[in-house]
Amino acid sequence: MSRPGSKLFAAFRRVASYFTVSAVCGVLAASLVVPALAGAGVALRASATYFNNLPSELTVDPPSQSTKVLTADGKTIAIFYAENRVKVGLDQMSPFIKDAIVAVEDRRFYEHAGVDPQGILRALASNLTGGSRQGASTLTQQYVTNVLNESLVSADKGDRIVLNGQKSFGDKVREMRLAIELEKKYTKDEILAGYLNIVFFSRDAYGIEAASRYFFSTTAKGLTLPQAALLAGLVKSPSFYNPLVYPDNAIQRRNHVLDAMLSLGRISQADHDAAAASGVDLNITPGRQGCAAAEMAPYFCDYVSHLILNNPAYGVDLAARVKKLYRGGLTITTTLDSRLQLAAQAQVDATAGANPDKWGASLVSIGPGTGKILAMAQNTVFLPEPGKFDTQLNFNVDSKDARGDDLNGAGGFQPGSTMKPFTLAEWLQEGKSLADQVDASRRSYPLGFRWKSSCGKILGAYDTAQKSLGAADDLQNNDAGYYRRMRVDYGVYNSINTATFAEAAQLDFCGIQKMVDSAGIHSGLDNAPVNMHQLGNLLGAIGVAPLVLANAFATFANDGKYCEPVAIVDVTDAAGQQLPAEAKSCRDAIKPNVARGVTSVLQDVLIKGSGVYIKPKVQSRFPVAAKTGTSNTNGATWVVGYTSGLATASFFGDALDGQNRPGQNITVNGQFYKSIDGYMLAGPQWANYMLEVAGLYPAGAFPPPPESMTKKPG
Repeated sequence: MSRPGSKLFAAFRRVASYFTVSAVCGVLAASLVVPALAGAGVALRASATYFNNLPSELTVDPPSQSTKVLTADGKTIAIFYAENRVKVGLDQMSPFIKDAIVAVEDRRFYEHAGVDPQGILRALASNLTGGSRQGASTLTQQYVTNVLNESLVSADKGDRIVLNGQKSFGDKVREMRLAIELEKKYTKDEILAGYLNIVFFSRDAYGIEAASRYFFSTTAKGLTLPQAALLAGLVKSPSFYNPLVYPDNAIQRRNHVLDAMLSLGRISQADHDAAAASGVDLNITPGRQGCAAAEMAPYFCDYVSHLILNNPAYGVDLAARVKKLYRGGLTITTTLDSRLQLAAQAQVDATAGANPDKWGASLVSIGPGTGKILAMAQNTVFLPEPGKFDTQLNFNVDSKDARGDDLNGAGGFQPGSTMKPFTLAEWLQEGKSLADQVDASRRSYPLGFRWKSSCGKILGAYDTAQKSLGAADDLQNNDAGYYRRMRVDYGVYNSINTATFAEAAQLDFCGIQKMVDSAGIHSGLDNAPVNMHQLGNLLGAIGVAPLVLANAFATFANDGKYCEPVAIVDVTDAAGQQLPAEAKSCRDAIKPNVARGVTSVLQDVLIKGSGVYIKPKVQSRFPVAAKTGTSNTNGATWVVGYTSGLATASFFGDALDGQNRPGQNITVNGQFYKSIDGYMLAGPQWANYMLEVAGLYPAGAFPPPPESMTKKPG
């Protein structure tokens, strides 16, 4: 039993509190209505001085917004967010949500000037007389609180947020002061729109647009009366009124909102009764964030995100760039063509989608003359799934960029014979003919063989005294019948190793080096140049990324002009301001006639050379050039080819285990292979894809090389 004295004390404390808050309300009234009255008495003057000295400026920065990554044709690739929020204007919100939130949270919103003294006294009277606990914050005050909290979260100071139940008297008075000043700066509709865009509905939905999409799979403008009433009721306690967890609580709260709307005359009795009789009727669209949840092209998405995070133009350090990507409301328009992407993904999945031995398949396309990356696909999933081959490594790109920043790439694969066209290019560069004969019967180049190198020692590999680049003791061709003299073009389109060495024996290795460098070829692991003074690199011993090879072949398609790969063409922030994107950057790399000579030979690869067995026959539909490639152990196989408007690298092989597994005695899609070659799996993958999409881009006849390149000598 409580003592009479304690009851008396409690009553006295309530009365004292009443008069204290009444005094504050007097100060508010004075500051709102007749500021001169604030000097009428000493106590009132002191209170007014305290109040007026509180901070009055509130910086309303745009709240954290979602970043969209789009294809070139406007389709969504992925969304990045720390808070799932999409800002919309008041005209893009249903009238029901505007009326509902005002009715339940601040019925005198359009009458007060930021603080509602009447509401404060009402709440105080209820709280002090033992009635239900009531709050007195106006929508403007709530908006102030949300803006302050959002600024703390954006500054990684979320631990400093003071929850409503923990706010001190000083916190509340400061909030009131800021609300009053905010009302002087913004219209009521601007404050209401700001509030509805910033307020928290659930961990998957910040702001009314995201909440509408998440809970009902609609837009804020499309909200019905019961939907709007439920969401308006949710903001009071997003956990207790969560319709997914506590549907009965949500309905009870929604009906309370409907009652409030009816009492204000915002809805009719019939509309009220119909809405109150409805169920929760959720239609959840789960939040999907980041590349793992990409709607298409998760690995291209990952590549784009690394380009943003590695670029100082988006922030002074990584933390600033992460904030820009996840909170900046960017719209990132990329080069990806959704038509090509869908076709590429279908092909790599068909080639080796869910194989238990985790063989990798990939396709990447680039536009000759533009450098635009048009498709990037591989046969894996980004996150583990039962029965799926998963990895987050991107098979198509380098491990690091030229500055040494991470790109999350697999680091390239041995390109094999796809390197041979660059030796051929130097052959033509030095004025030799495609009809010239070379001795492909020679299989040994001993230590001390006098290779030509006009630039001397390169990367420590060149022995100046001996003019030797090492030895090739026992060169092997894929078939036994090619150890003989033959034309240079015949040796290339049939991919004869001994013929390539016979060419190189007559060339300046510094010229071969310049040719490879000019086409942009480099190591996929560290971005270093591929040292062509190491003999093994004539046949592709150093791993190169598929994107790099596709772009090098695009240089042949583009009459010898090299264009840097481009993935991002336009970036705007939440305010519509332009941010730096990737600009087109092209340069002369290979003489046009040399590029045309190489293309003429690569056209024969599919007609009568190493790719003759590839089906379907793309060359029956389009002028097309290509080269097959296979590493020594058959662990990396390729077809890289192009039309005049599209260059594509197709890869199949060991993409993960250090590229050490031999592609021999393996079974893929139920078919056994004693050893795999470029034309067997990578070839049909490339051909099916190109047959489907090459017609979407220019695919005209290639210009022929000059007759001097093709005629017999003498």
